[in-house]
Amino acid sequence: MHEARQRLEHARNSRAAQLRALDESGQSADDHLMSVQAEAIQRVLLEIDAAFARIEDGSYGTCLDCAKPVPEERLEILPYTRHCVTCQRRAAA
Repeated sequence: MHEARQRLEHARNSRAAQLRALDESGQSADDHLMSVQAEAIQRVLLEIDAAFARIEDGSYGTCLDCAKPVPEERLEILPYTRHCVTCQRRAAA
């Protein structure tokens, strides 16, 4: 779980830096692209916070749909994921 926390901290820090860069870009807050990017980053930050909560309650690394373990490789790439690839694909369809 230590490695998972480190990956999540890195993801959180990266997204927070991206959000700060958008804020400091000097673009108008009404700029549609900037607004969409900021919203996407904020959604990921919420997902990261939810992943930290799953670590605390012991459910981290378990797919919320099928309850099977999420492969370690997937968690390395997307440490805040809630779903295994199969369930994620099913939800996106």
